[in-house]
Amino acid sequence: MKQYFIVFGFTLMLLASSCTIGPKPINYGSDGCHFCKMTIVDKQHAAEFVTKKGKVFKFDAAECMMNHLSEIDETTVSLFLVNDYNTPGELIDATKATYLISKNIPSPMGEYLTAFEIKEIAEKAQADNEGELFTWEELGNRFKIKTGK
Repeated sequence: MKQYFIVFGFTLMLLASSCTIGPKPINYGSDGCHFCKMTIVDKQHAAEFVTKKGKVFKFDAAECMMNHLSEIDETTVSLFLVNDYNTPGELIDATKATYLISKNIPSPMGEYLTAFEIKEIAEKAQADNEGELFTWEELGNRFKIKTGK
């Protein structure tokens, strides 16, 4: 009987730990973009989101993530993440980022969309490179994201 409880407890712990909802590291040079199928190589523009069920979708550019989100119900997503342009490879909360669309900063899919964790740095990048700044909500409107509301 004691052995049964040990096996049951271990199985329960295993199930609980496998259902955690969180980001997964992007394997640059080997992971493929869920939207366009290109290999993800750019550490300044990659993105990912995690569904409420824990499934991770990786993208080679924020615009690929936004284009994919326009095809699904955004309310099924738990986490939205983008790379911070100034700290390549570091995923940040996409809903709190400031976005710059500037023809002077190319992105992998040609939308010229770049994310910044800090608004003041985005404003400086805009002053240096021209372009237009967006919040997450404004970007959602631009890409016609379905919110399920």
